[in-house]
Amino acid sequence: MTEQRRISFDGLSLFPALQKIWTILPDSRLVGGAVRDMLLGQDVMDFDFATPEPPDKVTERLEARGVRAIPTGVSHGTVTALIDSIGFEITTLRKDERTDGRHAQVAWTRNWREDAARRDFTINAMSCGSDGYIHDYFGGLNDLAVSRVRFVGEPRERIGEDALRILRFFRFQGRFGDPNPDRKTLSAITDCAPLIRNLSAERIWSELRRILTGPNAASMFRLMTQTGVLDQCIPELKGRSDSACNFLESLIVCAAPPDERLRFAALLQGAAVIPDDVARCVLRLHLSRLDANEVISLSGTPVPTPDTVTGEDDLARLLADTPVRTLTGRTWLAQAAARLHDQTEVPEEDWTILRHRLMTETTPVFPLAGRDLIASGMIAGPRIGEILAEVRRWWWQGGCHAGKEACLVFAKQRLVRPL
Repeated sequence: MTEQRRISFDGLSLFPALQKIWTILPDSRLVGGAVRDMLLGQDVMDFDFATPEPPDKVTERLEARGVRAIPTGVSHGTVTALIDSIGFEITTLRKDERTDGRHAQVAWTRNWREDAARRDFTINAMSCGSDGYIHDYFGGLNDLAVSRVRFVGEPRERIGEDALRILRFFRFQGRFGDPNPDRKTLSAITDCAPLIRNLSAERIWSELRRILTGPNAASMFRLMTQTGVLDQCIPELKGRSDSACNFLESLIVCAAPPDERLRFAALLQGAAVIPDDVARCVLRLHLSRLDANEVISLSGTPVPTPDTVTGEDDLARLLADTPVRTLTGRTWLAQAAARLHDQTEVPEEDWTILRHRLMTETTPVFPLAGRDLIASGMIAGPRIGEILAEVRRWWWQGGCHAGKEACLVFAKQRLVRPL
């Protein structure tokens, strides 16, 4: 059915670009998230179009009107139109010919309902043309009105087509759903949770990081625990998922920044995952080297607290050895742990002051290098490294204040062995 509700494009800064596409492809429609977010009055990040025309015709028509057409995903029917340096994806209507739970073999169609039927959730299956009228074949308008995230058609069929839809459910439920998720959907997800093992690690982490940084992250991870999904995604949490969720919730209540690496480290720390297993976990999920190193380092020491960092020398020694981002992250985890275990004798204000000090203090840099020792007359060789290590230890113990000349004097007077 078609719901007679209309979107107004009044005041939309990109409307001239949308109009240009509709002039070239008059039968095309906006689809998916753009329609959903405009109905909710939210900012739209991406305007995606669908069209009955095949990709070659789309390309031909765009280029005939001077619009650059980029073949970003022609095998899947997608061409990107570049207008005023902004890309608009235009995808040919599709229907699934065959699916294996990870990939789908598609065929072009001119049937809008067939295309909508292959989408994941009803709130993502609506479309609208240049007249602004909404085309809603599966009740997305009503679901959006009552904050319900529901699969298009039979949940088990949609999940069977692509198991990643299980994780997408939690992402959209956290953003658009009410506190009482659709029971039929949860039942299907519970039964199909083992299918997650068939997904690539990259796809799993891509969704997990979005859930971690999205609204209602703690409650979504609890829901993932209840349905058996979290154990499938992160086996290292098995049997300790509740503790992991408790720790994540405590971190969020402390108003820590919504950083996926920090929140992921909180899950692992809450489940008391040992360092070796943390390393194996980030490796298995194929985190980038930067993200993996950050998660691993957040689980390390030293952990600054208001009680242990009392003077400027304490602060300098910390900053000399560990990046400020890591130290700050560790303070959030320590504060979350204290709150969780009701060790709240340290006021929140003291944690805030500590983080401010960490972020505003200048990072001390050891002023001596091997070339400085050689230039002062010392003989090059393995002994230079030993001397540098001893001098740095002395510099560090002294609060990282000594300059280059003082370090050279110490090296000559205390560490150079007589020939």
